[in-house]
Amino acid sequence: MEVGVFIPINNNGWLISENAPQYKPSFDLNKEIALKAEQHGFDFLLSMIKLRGFGGKTQFWEYGLESFTLMAGLAAVTEKIRIFATCPTLIIPPAYAARMCNTIDSISHGRFGLNLITGWQPPEYTQMGVWPGDEHFRNRYQVLDEYAHVLRELWETGSSDFKGQYYQMDDCRVWPQPQADMKIICAGSSDAGLAFSAKWADYAFCLGKGVNTPKAFSDNNDRLAAKTAETGRDVSVFVLMMVIADETDEAAMAKWQSYNDGVDIEAISWLMDQGAKDTHNQDTNVRQLAAPEGAVNINMGTLVGSYESVARMLDEIAEVPNTGGVLLTFDDFVQGVEDFGTRIQPLMKTRK
Repeated sequence: MEVGVFIPINNNGWLISENAPQYKPSFDLNKEIALKAEQHGFDFLLSMIKLRGFGGKTQFWEYGLESFTLMAGLAAVTEKIRIFATCPTLIIPPAYAARMCNTIDSISHGRFGLNLITGWQPPEYTQMGVWPGDEHFRNRYQVLDEYAHVLRELWETGSSDFKGQYYQMDDCRVWPQPQADMKIICAGSSDAGLAFSAKWADYAFCLGKGVNTPKAFSDNNDRLAAKTAETGRDVSVFVLMMVIADETDEAAMAKWQSYNDGVDIEAISWLMDQGAKDTHNQDTNVRQLAAPEGAVNINMGTLVGSYESVARMLDEIAEVPNTGGVLLTFDDFVQGVEDFGTRIQPLMKTRK
């Protein structure tokens, strides 16, 4: 089973709590995490992109770096680990995205890939005057389908003359082409999102569910399998999980309880309000992100326990058919990556 790190490109990582570690993002912080991850044999790094945060007492995600430039920097200081940036497709044209990807492919010597997002939070884009209107909730994967088509043409042939409803290329040329096969990631969990992944993606990311319920995401794999049966493509699922580990189950659970006790209610309320804006898609992962029963960590699946317990639960994840790996976040990223490498990974059957 592959293991990646969802690096903290925005402040405070993925815990919306006054009692969680409070920090601003920086290249130096992410470089330290990246080098530790590479040292301990992690397979990949992924950074998201967020253009406006949720506010609150913690100013959650109000401080953020830019994904392409951060990952270009990390590509230059690492040697083996794979690197993925996230592209906000509403504001970066596909031909320009292809050229940026080719550049980081050159920096990384073929270790780079791209996560494509449609955009779901209007204030990220209305603040810049580029939100296309609420019809975007309805047609966003149709737009992304054309976007991916252009990317693939440019990466594979160096040129595109694609004429679609949303994008029209006129003998567009992007050279040099990437030296390695450029992998695409998508994290959409709606039916439209899974259909897109089945057609274009190499990896489909999904949110884990609940606390210490490592296999609760399995229905997502089943739904994707139904879509890939139609396209005939092999798309692996990577599960997003937060790890909160300590010497004992009790010590780890005490940290988790403290984070919940310090939840930033104002920031959570903003998230829930934004998650309700999309009235066209009831099955989107935004609904899960904004659910109140665990939104202290944006409601992703969470593994809380001793190093031994977390290792066992990670092995259980690998038992779910079509699971290629996990994408991990930590309450304390620097210590968390170190603890995973030295205390958790040696106990995992799926990492030996």
